[in-house]
This record gives sequence, structure tokens and C-alpha cells, in this order.
Amino acid sequence: MTVQETRRAARDLIKPTAETLRQQVLAYLTRRGAYGATDEEMQNNLNMKGNTQRPRRRELVLAGKVKDSGKTRPTATSKATVWIATGQETQATLF
Repeated sequence: MTVQETRRAARDLIKPTAETLRQQVLAYLTRRGAYGATDEEMQNNLNMKGNTQRPRRRELVLAGKVKDSGKTRPTATSKATVWIATGQETQATLF
């Protein structure tokens, strides 16, 4: 199986649940308000593997629903981008 075939197979496998997973990521970031979350925080709190969570967050970024807050936070191994739901820049944190 080629790399392209593997990617296509993975995309087809996740397609039925991708919208629900995107909704979970967006709802989590909305609850976090301006504090936002790193990818690692989302993965830990949503019990979602990185290879599932990161593509859903990227899809939300491309759809204009999530954006880079301009901040970083330390993670287990380095510093990471803090992501926020669009329009949450000044919203209170709800967690």
C-alpha cells in the first residue's frame, strides 16, 4: 500500500465520526475561553489520540472556528501553541 493509499484509507475510516470529534474539540476550546488549550491538553482532557485530535483542530482552524492565541505554554516535552475558539479572546474561562 502506498502512502497516498494509506492516507486515503485513514481518511475514509475517520470520516463517519470526524464531525462529532470536531464538535468535541470546539466545545472544549469554547469552554476554556481565552485560556485556550494546547494540543496536548486537548488530547489529555478529551481522551483523544494526537493523530485524531490534531487533524480535527486543523480542520477547525481552516474553517475559521479555531485560531492560534499567540501564546504558548510548556508541555511535557517543549512549548506548544495555545489554541482558542474564534471569538473567545476575552471570554471568561468556564472550567
